[in-house]
Amino acid sequence: MSENIKFEKQVFGKDQYEKVIDTSFKQIDQTPPVEILAETPSVNDFFSLYNELFYDIPEKGVTNSHEFLIKQSSEYINFEEDNEEIEALREEISSLRIELLETQKQLLELQTGTEINTK
Repeated sequence: MSENIKFEKQVFGKDQYEKVIDTSFKQIDQTPPVEILAETPSVNDFFSLYNELFYDIPEKGVTNSHEFLIKQSSEYINFEEDNEEIEALREEISSLRIELLETQKQLLELQTGTEINTK
Protein backbone atom coordinates (compact mmCIF):
# COMPACT_ATOMS: atom_id res chain seq x y z
CA MET A 1 0.00 0.00 0.00
CA SER A 2 2.10 2.83 -1.15
CA GLU A 3 0.82 6.34 -1.55
CA ASN A 4 2.47 9.24 -3.16
CA ILE A 5 2.64 12.35 -1.06
CA LYS A 6 3.08 15.56 -2.90
CA PHE A 7 5.10 18.30 -1.16
CA GLU A 8 4.80 21.90 -2.22
CA LYS A 9 6.94 24.77 -1.08
CA GLN A 10 6.34 28.42 -1.57
CA VAL A 11 9.30 30.57 -2.60
CA PHE A 12 9.45 34.32 -2.14
CA GLY A 13 11.67 36.82 -3.84
CA LYS A 14 13.81 39.21 -1.76
CA ASP A 15 11.22 42.04 -1.97
CA GLN A 16 8.27 39.74 -1.19
CA TYR A 17 10.04 37.88 1.63
CA GLU A 18 10.37 40.90 3.97
CA LYS A 19 6.72 41.85 3.39
CA VAL A 20 5.36 38.38 4.17
CA ILE A 21 7.76 36.99 6.80
CA ASP A 22 8.27 38.81 10.13
CA THR A 23 12.03 38.89 10.67
CA SER A 24 12.06 40.90 13.92
CA PHE A 25 13.20 39.27 17.16
CA LYS A 26 10.26 39.79 19.48
CA GLN A 27 10.79 36.83 21.78
CA ILE A 28 14.50 37.22 22.38
CA ASP A 29 14.49 40.71 23.88
CA GLN A 30 11.74 40.06 26.43
CA THR A 31 12.69 39.79 30.09
CA PRO A 32 12.45 36.18 31.32
CA PRO A 33 9.73 35.57 33.97
CA VAL A 34 12.33 34.73 36.64
CA GLU A 35 13.89 38.18 36.30
CA ILE A 36 10.45 39.84 36.49
CA LEU A 37 9.74 38.03 39.78
CA ALA A 38 13.09 39.15 41.17
CA GLU A 39 12.18 42.77 40.36
CA THR A 40 8.76 42.59 42.08
CA PRO A 41 8.91 44.60 45.32
CA SER A 42 8.04 42.90 48.59
CA VAL A 43 5.58 44.33 51.11
CA ASN A 44 8.54 45.57 53.17
CA ASP A 45 9.99 47.23 50.05
CA PHE A 46 6.64 48.91 49.38
CA PHE A 47 6.31 50.35 52.88
CA SER A 48 9.94 51.43 52.95
CA LEU A 49 9.43 53.31 49.68
CA TYR A 50 6.05 54.63 50.89
CA ASN A 51 7.69 56.07 54.01
CA GLU A 52 10.38 57.71 51.89
CA LEU A 53 7.81 59.25 49.54
CA PHE A 54 5.15 60.03 52.15
CA TYR A 55 5.41 63.83 51.95
CA ASP A 56 5.84 63.78 48.16
CA ILE A 57 2.49 62.02 47.68
CA PRO A 58 -0.38 64.51 47.06
CA GLU A 59 -2.99 64.65 49.83
CA LYS A 60 -5.99 64.51 47.49
CA GLY A 61 -6.54 63.13 44.02
CA VAL A 62 -8.37 60.46 42.06
CA THR A 63 -5.19 58.35 41.79
CA ASN A 64 -1.69 58.34 43.28
CA SER A 65 -2.69 60.27 46.41
CA HIS A 66 -3.22 59.63 50.12
CA GLU A 67 -6.96 60.00 49.54
CA PHE A 68 -6.81 57.28 46.85
CA LEU A 69 -4.89 54.92 49.16
CA ILE A 70 -7.38 55.45 51.98
CA LYS A 71 -10.40 54.83 49.75
CA GLN A 72 -8.89 51.76 48.12
CA SER A 73 -7.78 50.24 51.43
CA SER A 74 -11.13 51.10 53.06
CA GLU A 75 -12.98 49.23 50.30
CA TYR A 76 -10.64 46.26 50.66
CA ILE A 77 -11.16 45.85 54.41
CA ASN A 78 -14.85 46.87 54.44
CA PHE A 79 -14.06 49.92 56.53
CA GLU A 80 -17.54 51.26 55.75
CA GLU A 81 -18.94 48.89 58.39
CA ASP A 82 -16.74 50.54 61.01
CA ASN A 83 -17.90 53.98 59.85
CA GLU A 84 -21.55 52.95 60.35
CA GLU A 85 -20.77 51.90 63.92
CA ILE A 86 -18.94 55.17 64.56
CA GLU A 87 -21.88 57.15 63.18
CA ALA A 88 -24.30 55.28 65.46
CA LEU A 89 -22.07 56.06 68.45
CA ARG A 90 -21.96 59.74 67.47
CA GLU A 91 -25.75 59.85 67.33
CA GLU A 92 -25.93 58.24 70.78
CA ILE A 93 -23.45 60.79 72.16
CA SER A 94 -25.52 63.61 70.69
CA SER A 95 -28.68 62.19 72.24
CA LEU A 96 -26.98 61.83 75.63
CA ARG A 97 -25.73 65.42 75.46
CA ILE A 98 -29.29 66.65 74.87
CA GLU A 99 -30.49 64.54 77.80
CA LEU A 100 -27.72 65.91 80.01
CA LEU A 101 -28.57 69.48 79.05
CA GLU A 102 -32.24 68.90 79.90
CA THR A 103 -31.29 67.36 83.27
CA GLN A 104 -28.97 70.26 84.05
CA LYS A 105 -31.76 72.70 83.13
CA GLN A 106 -34.21 70.93 85.47
CA LEU A 107 -31.64 70.91 88.27
CA LEU A 108 -30.97 74.61 87.83
CA GLU A 109 -34.72 75.36 87.82
CA LEU A 110 -35.15 73.40 91.08
CA GLN A 111 -32.24 75.22 92.70
CA THR A 112 -33.32 78.72 91.62
CA GLY A 113 -37.06 78.25 91.56
CA THR A 114 -37.31 79.91 88.10
CA GLU A 115 -38.13 78.43 84.76
CA ILE A 116 -35.27 78.59 82.21
CA ASN A 117 -36.12 79.03 78.54
CA THR A 118 -33.39 77.57 76.31
CA LYS A 119 -35.10 78.21 72.99
